[in-house]
Amino acid sequence: MKILISNTSESPLYQQIKGQIIDAILKSELAEGDTLPSIRVFANDLKVSVLTIRRVYDELEKEGFVKSQIGIGTFVSTSNVELLRDSKRRLVEQKMQDMIQTAKSLGISIQELNEMMNILYEEE
Repeated sequence: MKILISNTSESPLYQQIKGQIIDAILKSELAEGDTLPSIRVFANDLKVSVLTIRRVYDELEKEGFVKSQIGIGTFVSTSNVELLRDSKRRLVEQKMQDMIQTAKSLGISIQELNEMMNILYEEE
């Protein structure tokens, strides 16, 4: 799993890391039962505080994306299927919102946008 963090981003480090882990889970780059790095190792790899990684793992666990077992590790958990589905929808909705704003700013009608989306969707 590759995590890229930016010191120039408006988002705090923990949100950048958390968001990328959630994206990896939603895209099935991380699967049920996969082990996340230990807090210390992950913090060292990303050159951030262990408190930052602890916060990320705690929030991911509260949201049902991971399960932590003391002394064993932190594992990806996709058992909360409805939460996962909702998160996937939110991800798509965010990307669609960006697409709609771009289309509007370029004067592209909803019909043209739908045609483009249908063509691109069918190509995949």
